[in-house]
Amino acid sequence: MMEYKSYIGKVEIDEEAGILYGEVINVRDVITFEGTSVEEVQKAFRESVDDYLEFCAQRGEAPEKPFSGKFVVRLPTELHRKAYIQAKLADKSLNGWVTDVLQAVLQD
Repeated sequence: MMEYKSYIGKVEIDEEAGILYGEVINVRDVITFEGTSVEEVQKAFRESVDDYLEFCAQRGEAPEKPFSGKFVVRLPTELHRKAYIQAKLADKSLNGWVTDVLQAVLQD
């Protein structure tokens, strides 16, 4: 995983072609890159992000933000009910409770 200007790149190896290739994984727009060495693929990743940002600027469009802070989760009814009850018992909103649970699970 690589990060540049809040964009996250995922890299894979194509052994047959002898290249490293990747994509930016935290936007819906397609941003790809490749290289034959770690240094090359890191450089290509940064250049692809910069090219994407420049392309958006030339078109007068805002680039897609890597994270908006919002996501929709669809849950089975019973799981939704249980989460809501736990949030209320903790005197928190459902959003606040889910945030706390995710932070506890995803600690770096």
